[in-house]
Amino acid sequence: QVHLVESGGGLVQAGGSLRLSCAASESTFSNYAMGWFRQAPGKDREFVATINWSGTRSYYADSVKGRITISRDNAKNTVYLQMDSLKPEDTAVYYCAARAWGGYSYYSSEYDYWGQGTQVTVSS
Repeated sequence: QVHLVESGGGLVQAGGSLRLSCAASESTFSNYAMGWFRQAPGKDREFVATINWSGTRSYYADSVKGRITISRDNAKNTVYLQMDSLKPEDTAVYYCAARAWGGYSYYSSEYDYWGQGTQVTVSS
């Protein structure tokens, strides 16, 4: 069982930046592909970014490409989401997720463990 805890959310003006962190309890964190998803009020959860176990490969949703960067530090059991040039439409609860088997994925159904989420609000 992997316990994931997100942090770093908050209120920011449009054009600003935030860095989200997701700390994992599992010492074998490096075995997991990781992903970030988000859910805005009244909308379905959507894919944001994913990274493979070693941090050498990543994939992004078109809506965030060029503005958001996913990275990981396996020594710290932590995955990060650096968000720059934020827009009001980025407002959502952001969730990190861990996938025990297989490579990175943009399908939420393929992830095994989820954090509780952290709120990001971007004001215009």
